[in-house]
Amino acid sequence: MSRIVCFFIMILSMLPVLAQTARPEPKDRKFVSQAVEQKIKEIKSASNYDIGRMFEQCFPNTLDTTVTHSVKDGIPDTFVITGDINAMWLRDSTAQVWPYLELIPEDPALKTLIAGLVRRQTSCIQIDPYANAFNDGPGTSHWMSDHTVMLPELHERKWEVDSLCWPIRLAYVYYKITKDESVFDNNWKKAMQLVIQTFKEQQRKGDRRGPHPYKFSRTTAWQHDTLAQGGLGNPWKPCGLIASAFRPSDDATIFLFLVPSNHFAVVSLRQMAELADGPAKDPDLARYARELASEVETALRKHAIINHPKYGKIWAFEVDGFGNALMMDDANLPSLISLPYIGACKVDDPIYKATRRFVLSPDNPYFAEGKAARGISSPHADAHRIWHLALIAQGITSTDKTEVRQVLRTLATTHAGTYFMHEAFDKDDPNDFTRKWFAWANTFFGEFILHVHKKWPDLELIRK
Repeated sequence: MSRIVCFFIMILSMLPVLAQTARPEPKDRKFVSQAVEQKIKEIKSASNYDIGRMFEQCFPNTLDTTVTHSVKDGIPDTFVITGDINAMWLRDSTAQVWPYLELIPEDPALKTLIAGLVRRQTSCIQIDPYANAFNDGPGTSHWMSDHTVMLPELHERKWEVDSLCWPIRLAYVYYKITKDESVFDNNWKKAMQLVIQTFKEQQRKGDRRGPHPYKFSRTTAWQHDTLAQGGLGNPWKPCGLIASAFRPSDDATIFLFLVPSNHFAVVSLRQMAELADGPAKDPDLARYARELASEVETALRKHAIINHPKYGKIWAFEVDGFGNALMMDDANLPSLISLPYIGACKVDDPIYKATRRFVLSPDNPYFAEGKAARGISSPHADAHRIWHLALIAQGITSTDKTEVRQVLRTLATTHAGTYFMHEAFDKDDPNDFTRKWFAWANTFFGEFILHVHKKWPDLELIRK
């Protein structure tokens, strides 16, 4: 046999290996949606190899690996872990199933799955509205030693404003698509009343000496993992904004009034009001939600817009009510760059556009640029590490085809040969990354590709 023939035989023998994905075998997948499988075929047929394979692995990653779903007495229940952490975050679980919502009309099983998640999140809020992450029933956690009120159902009890916003976002769009009123029962209304109560408590209008319904501290060497002032956080002055002890990154805030999360609260409260007026049939809840949304929105306009010497009027990242402001952006959502994505403003809003220029520049202390990529980083994983979540948020909120192309190119060249998204990677070396199984980042990538195919179908990196 000639060397040339042997060479071609070797190449042909490698093709199946090159073509296979890292998805679990069908029998090992946690949940299978035919609508999702069909969407994978559709996108792969219109994509180049790299984008197609990444989409095939990333888009179904939540369903393949993270969901536990059952139906008991006709009531669906769904628990969604984050990936490499065996617990459910209210934020992550919503974001992980978000791009599947549009496929519900094509797949009744997918509707039941997401209805089950709405119900599970409703139950979690009633267990403890201050918790950010939950076990699947009573269990244990290595955070049980935290200095706060830990229950067996809790994985972690870091108070983050956005944790209560994401379940409202999910329920709102679920209803808009399905018109299913069954999830908006008394349990849902009780949970929403707790959301209002918790938001109002965390406006912290009372005496700073207390008593306070929430305190948190942790025995740790990491400054961003615990709160100052005996577990209350740094000093604040009540101004109508809602205090968030922690950011979506699970890092402690420096100034308690986290601006992106307060924007999210305004959007979510108005969605709650619409649901309360509609399927929940609770006009009092609707009124309370609208009143609080208006108060927070007014406070944002008064206290969170900063006249930057270089960029003009932009949003601060955090404020304290005293007039002090932290000027940066973080990689996790909600963030300043993601404000249009969460529905807080339009992409052409002048203050947002100026803020975007700031956060995508070296003037943002958590913006990194290196040999491999440039993008938003986070104190959660060191300032030199760029986050895939932030890159996708940048791309999905962009109106510039050139910028979208560059984001796609960066995503396609920083997966370290895994064809999955990660948490963060070194700006000079994508092979140095954190979290190889991060389902939110994977599913968010799938959402971005769907967005690009609709809005930018002629991009070179998307076409075959």
